[in-house]
Amino acid sequence: MRWTDSGKSRQSARVSLLGIPLELGAGEAGSVMGPAALRTAGLPALLGELGHAVVDHGDLPHPAPVEVEMAPAAAAACRNLGHIAAWTRLIHDHAYLMARAGGFPIFLGGDHSLSMGTVSGIARHCREAGRELFVLWLDAHADFNTPATTPSGNMHGMPVAFACGDRSLRPLLGDRPFVPVRAENFHLFGLRSIDPTEREAVQARGIQVSDMRAIDETGVSVPLRRMLDRIAGGDAHLHVSLDVDFIDPGLAPGVGTTVPGGATYREAHLIMELLHDSGLVGSLDIVELNPFLDERGKSARLLTELAASLFGRTIIDRPARRIRVA
Repeated sequence: MRWTDSGKSRQSARVSLLGIPLELGAGEAGSVMGPAALRTAGLPALLGELGHAVVDHGDLPHPAPVEVEMAPAAAAACRNLGHIAAWTRLIHDHAYLMARAGGFPIFLGGDHSLSMGTVSGIARHCREAGRELFVLWLDAHADFNTPATTPSGNMHGMPVAFACGDRSLRPLLGDRPFVPVRAENFHLFGLRSIDPTEREAVQARGIQVSDMRAIDETGVSVPLRRMLDRIAGGDAHLHVSLDVDFIDPGLAPGVGTTVPGGATYREAHLIMELLHDSGLVGSLDIVELNPFLDERGKSARLLTELAASLFGRTIIDRPARRIRVA
């Protein structure tokens, strides 16, 4: 990849969509329908209208559960362990191959446990390509639980711990190469619900956090620009993982883990617009959309609009944007 400046508001990209109909990591059924809802809301067509070449790879098939060589106590603490391990390995393989093929992968979920596969696959590719991976985690929750700390056993609360190299979760990936993400390269953005043990672990590991208190005080642009400025200038790959519950539930009710006080409509769009301007984003998760809990497609439509902002939709063209091209 190389950097360039453009006077255009957007530049065409090759976009690869992959549906991941996974709900076994969550505590409530319904996110299995998320990929279909995003397509129904018009995500592929909208990206195409913006000038991007979109290839939809369809949905991954549901894999059979696998045996996991995990300590008995840890295994007992993880709900649907064999199924989640099978999904993690399958998703990892596809994410790695999609990243190697070039273009911009978008992973349509599905609950947030899918990110154990997407982030690890992208991290493996980044190591081979000599690039440093950073992750922006747009979420109400820290998702840094482990088998030893989880209060529920739901594995959608563990992907950040897994990606940062928690040893008890390493067996999920089986014999695939595992490249942990440096904890300081994770940024939890919009956090407003965290378990006590997670709080201690996040602080001890040095993970970057912009909670809603910080956002209330400064707005979204100050902490986001600070993060983007920190990683700009090198050969960085920024992976964005967008959980529906990052957004205020009044705007996006289609999620099983609603927490009041989330991002507003304009805050969410501004984040995506600033990310587009940065030219740093190379892959995206859209997770936890539960159409069963939605209101006439309200959440799916908003997520589709946010993706469009990330890919360059603006009210007016803005000059001299720095964009990344192959």
